[in-house]
Amino acid sequence: MTTASDLRSGKTDRDENFPVASWIIHPRHRALILSFYNFVRTADDIADHATLSADEKLRYLDLFEAELLGKGDTQKEAVSLRRALAERSMPPRHALDVLVAFRMDVTKLRYENWDEVIHYCRYSAMPVGRFMLDVHGESNSTWAASDALCAGLQINNHLQDCAKDYKNLNRVYLPRDALAASGATVEMLGEAKSQPALLQCLHALAVRTETLLNESKSLGAEVKDFRLGLDIAVIQAFADKIVGMLKGRDPLSERVHLSKLELLGHTFRAVAGEFIHRSVGRRPSAKPAAGA
Repeated sequence: MTTASDLRSGKTDRDENFPVASWIIHPRHRALILSFYNFVRTADDIADHATLSADEKLRYLDLFEAELLGKGDTQKEAVSLRRALAERSMPPRHALDVLVAFRMDVTKLRYENWDEVIHYCRYSAMPVGRFMLDVHGESNSTWAASDALCAGLQINNHLQDCAKDYKNLNRVYLPRDALAASGATVEMLGEAKSQPALLQCLHALAVRTETLLNESKSLGAEVKDFRLGLDIAVIQAFADKIVGMLKGRDPLSERVHLSKLELLGHTFRAVAGEFIHRSVGRRPSAKPAAGA
């Protein structure tokens, strides 16, 4: 039988705003995290496959879900995650949530407003953070700040890749009402450079995303695990830098991704800053929830 692995779309240039298995995380957690990562990435490749029909994509995603729940052993990523979760007595809830988002990618190509985009993030991004928190034994009280961070990371990625998503997949995550408010159209995403109306829309969405990211600033202080706190600090540093680029640049014609050197520099600065904060006993601050 053809497996999902055989259908991998060959993406080797992923824009990873979710470095969930970084070297910072304790080795005892990495096998489970990598199993989750491989499951999610393979399901993502199914949803984005260039030649599969929508019905075929949904059938493979349904098979992934069935085997994650123990109904078969043909899809290695699903079987591997199922076994890894069982070893830790963890339910598959977060992986199941992510599959909801990939089904949306197959069936929903446009979003009417910001609330619809956040609803998508509830399934595409927030489960990743919740999974990481559960793996480390953190309290569910950390979910609100984590949800804000993960949604911000996801929307950063939507803005970075808005032209590519439109040209390659006919998929547009920019809300219709935001485009209309700026006098922009979806078709402008197919041009080599943003027209002023589209650029105004993209910059406004970046500002809104920055507000969302600011709601996550207490997360590092809320988590108890030292290594996870460091990892969160690094991810937030990446997110802040990217959203800053998106507020002032044109993703259709200018670089809005971090270089390897920038990633390295932000990593070390964030780790050092978080180490100092934890050493002096920083207390978490209150913040609003991102939505569930």
